[in-house]
Amino acid sequence: MSYTFGATLSCGFDDAVTQVTEALMAEGFGVLTDIDVAGTLKKKIDRDMRPYRILGACNPPLASQAIDADIHVGALLPCNVVLREDDEEKIQVEFLDPNLFLGLSDFDALQPVATEARARLVRVMESL
Repeated sequence: MSYTFGATLSCGFDDAVTQVTEALMAEGFGVLTDIDVAGTLKKKIDRDMRPYRILGACNPPLASQAIDADIHVGALLPCNVVLREDDEEKIQVEFLDPNLFLGLSDFDALQPVATEARARLVRVMESL
């Protein structure tokens, strides 16, 4: 099972971050974290790399349902969305597949939450 699904964008990196953030908001997700991996590696170990960011997206009602279903699921939250520039200067957007949670938890009550989160993230991907 693949653990991500995604889309390719032909725009500038900052525009891609804006597009993804707005598309996430349209599906009820907010961005809790925004990790600039390329900037951090440059600062900490002087490594140059193409733009690479990880957005931690959260849909509060779904997160609440997931935590109610399995108190330990917080270790898997929020839903990560990676934006990275490839060698052709295209922007790759990769979503962590919430169905991955189903293989990590014994709680059947997570299934409808993961299914709903995945459906919303697929709609985000398709809107890009």
